[in-house]
Amino acid sequence: MRRGQGNEKQSDTAARDPAIDLVRFVCLALVVVGHSMMVSPVLHPDGTVTTENTLGDQDWFVPVIWIFMVMPLFFVTGGVTGLQSWRRLKARGGTAAQFIRARLLRLVRPATALLAAMVLGLLLARALGVDPQVVQLMATGAGMPLWFLAAYLAAQLNIPVLAALHARSPWLALGLLLGLVVAVDCLRGALPNLAYANLVFVWCAVQQLGFLAADGWTSRLSRSGLLAIALAANLALGVVTGLGLYTGNMLVNLNPPNLTLVLLAVSQLAAMELARPVLASLAEVRWIGRLVGVAGSRSLTVYLWHLPLLGAMSGLLLLVPFPKPGAGTAAWWWSRPVVVLALVVLLLPVAAAFGRLEDRVTAPHAYRSRPALAAAAVVVVFLPAADAALNGLSLGLLAAGTLCFSAAILLLGGFPLRRRPSAGTRPPRRPAGGPAARTTSRRRRGRRGIASGVK
Repeated sequence: MRRGQGNEKQSDTAARDPAIDLVRFVCLALVVVGHSMMVSPVLHPDGTVTTENTLGDQDWFVPVIWIFMVMPLFFVTGGVTGLQSWRRLKARGGTAAQFIRARLLRLVRPATALLAAMVLGLLLARALGVDPQVVQLMATGAGMPLWFLAAYLAAQLNIPVLAALHARSPWLALGLLLGLVVAVDCLRGALPNLAYANLVFVWCAVQQLGFLAADGWTSRLSRSGLLAIALAANLALGVVTGLGLYTGNMLVNLNPPNLTLVLLAVSQLAAMELARPVLASLAEVRWIGRLVGVAGSRSLTVYLWHLPLLGAMSGLLLLVPFPKPGAGTAAWWWSRPVVVLALVVLLLPVAAAFGRLEDRVTAPHAYRSRPALAAAAVVVVFLPAADAALNGLSLGLLAAGTLCFSAAILLLGGFPLRRRPSAGTRPPRRPAGGPAARTTSRRRRGRRGIASGVK
């Protein structure tokens, strides 16, 4: 590792906020646990398979999801870390193309491995005679996390532009995004496909709240002020859902997103700042810090793979003579901790095998600025993502996505090739003859250095 890269890694680590990292870990854990309570495949007598959202069918689900819908909070924390990362790169003379390249590779490389594995697995299932309807159901369900990848990429890749607007006028930038969100919500009845534009506007607005937090605006507020903001945001949520302008089910509001998620993000940001002293204390506990550090370095791999593994595990259980309690029964709920534990066990080897794809290939500032290649990679990545959002996932689209993502990685030089070291970077030769010879060599170098100093 070059000296510059090592220094950069140390500075990035030093700049991280342990409380923010802990919040991101909790968000990821809640998503994994929540999905384990939703996926319920059902084998019917005629051989067809359907899935039920057991958690979503509960009468008490709607008020509870207001608390546990953590996706807005994840985008808020992504805004905090993303803005800090962009500012560090810019201070070293980095460019927007370098930032975009780093963000694309960080997210697309793990996703490409998932897509390739899903295509191979589903093709194998079809070759073994699995009903095409079941294959389509598995493709749709297992690929659900990919919508997050597209939305998160759209928000993160806009950070250089949004950061510039934020530097000029933070409140005007936030107000402009909110205006776009409301405009799309007002027109979505007449133009249904326009609603997907809020995959960009909503999450960029939520990310902009993270910019305010990164600048310390929320930390300067009093506890009573933060509490008032949280109450006002929830009151506004109650008004717009009570009047029927939006549904109160935040899971329905998630895709395509709408104004309710921005209001929820405001409430969650205020709650996070209120809990910051407790979060900071927990993050200082050694074992918690280590757990958060390990999980954080493989968070995208865990997020992308947990639902395909959960779907595969649940589907296989349908084919074996194993007790399967009915969805929603007391026995089914008591089995959820076992399901979560089994899912974690499956995720461990997957994270070990594919987690390194999240590591940085080269330091962003070491990449020669090629804006045209970065722009082409963005287009190639979002072509299958847009198709999936409008037409749904299929086996063919998963294969096309694998090819497009691989092409984007190739454009950005994300497939590292082993090269012979140049003359300026060739490592020094070690003297032959074992430790004794190396010790003699060091003594000779030391004597030469002393002699030159005397001269």
